[in-house]
Amino acid sequence: MDMKERMHQELLYLPDDEEIMEEQVRCQELLYDYNRTRPSQKEERNRLLLEMFAELGENCYVEPPLHANFGGKFVHFGKNIYANYNLTLVDDTHIYVGDGVLFGPNVILTTAGHPVDPELRKKNLQFNASIHIGKNCWIGAGAILLPGVSIGENSVIGAGSVVTKDIPANVVAVGNPCRVLRKIGEKDREFYFHEHRVEDCWL
Repeated sequence: MDMKERMHQELLYLPDDEEIMEEQVRCQELLYDYNRTRPSQKEERNRLLLEMFAELGENCYVEPPLHANFGGKFVHFGKNIYANYNLTLVDDTHIYVGDGVLFGPNVILTTAGHPVDPELRKKNLQFNASIHIGKNCWIGAGAILLPGVSIGENSVIGAGSVVTKDIPANVVAVGNPCRVLRKIGEKDREFYFHEHRVEDCWL
């Protein structure tokens, strides 16, 4: 099994493998072009994302700058996804994002990890574990998702949270480490922010 295969099987591998590095440079070149597009170049941005990402659904918008180890090569976006400034995708293996997900600014999704043992780290070893985000989630500003975690559909991850374990569907989860605060319920349908009531025209 070569290093490229080991990347996607949660096995230790050498990320500085020559073939991996060459592929990464090619991906970074596209990312460089994307981050230097002008705001008016929406069609060019979409064209580049379609080339960069493993999958890209309709009506996705990613605010530059985007940061990604492999320029999105292992990123699977559904449709109607919005990512605010400085989304960081440590996409050394696959990241799956469902339809309708919102990313606040400065969110980090990192699939890559390193051994705790210092002798193994000296050998420059790395492992990767995929991240899964269900449909209609909101990932708040500055949140960090660590390797291998899953977020259930409709859930909200509070700003600044560090997600170290799976989060179920239909909850609000916050903190470091991120924990479920409460379920999403009827009050959320009635009030959208503190005591601000949702107007009838939006219901």
